[in-house]
Amino acid sequence: MDPTPNPTPTPSGARQSAPACARNRDPILAVLRDLLPATGRVLEIAAGSGEHAVYFSAAFPNLHWQPADVDAAALASIEAWAAADGGENLAAPIRLDVTARPWPVADGTLDAVLCINMIHISPWAATVGLMTGAGAALKAGGVLYLYGPYKMDGRHTAPSNERFEGWLKDRDPSFGVRDLAAVQAEAEGNGLAFLEARPMPANNFSVIFRKGGA
Repeated sequence: MDPTPNPTPTPSGARQSAPACARNRDPILAVLRDLLPATGRVLEIAAGSGEHAVYFSAAFPNLHWQPADVDAAALASIEAWAAADGGENLAAPIRLDVTARPWPVADGTLDAVLCINMIHISPWAATVGLMTGAGAALKAGGVLYLYGPYKMDGRHTAPSNERFEGWLKDRDPSFGVRDLAAVQAEAEGNGLAFLEARPMPANNFSVIFRKGGA
């Protein structure tokens, strides 16, 4: 797992820095190069500090990259990172609560939705909302990409993940490392077919779904 403490402010003020971003961005990028189209629209849910948005949008200059978050401090940080290092394809961040419908994006218009390190550090209702919203917002054939720790068949994949879940639940009992089968069932109920759970560094997984109908 990637520990996900609150991002810390940088000397620039609004900009925050999440150490996990620097550690996981290149392994994630390697997976995204296999998944994302050459052109199109990508929505990054729970974009946090904005560091991933800047890095990935630079790697895919022909994709329109839309970062989103529900937290005001995160939105300010994304704006600050984008102002300093963002390219023309990186859009201004939007406020998006995954549990609220409708999302502030048109249905059937996205080629990909990314959600990194959110599912375990939010209530289960956020996962339900994510799957409902992504199922509606993605085009046929569009990809939902998730990253984080997961249980397999009800069991942790590493002792460190079990300790991490204890730390999460001390923060909020509604948080927790989710069982992949439960996440998969929620996704499939919204027209998102499970493709792969690819092992990643630090006992995380890249979990990939595709919307049917292509």
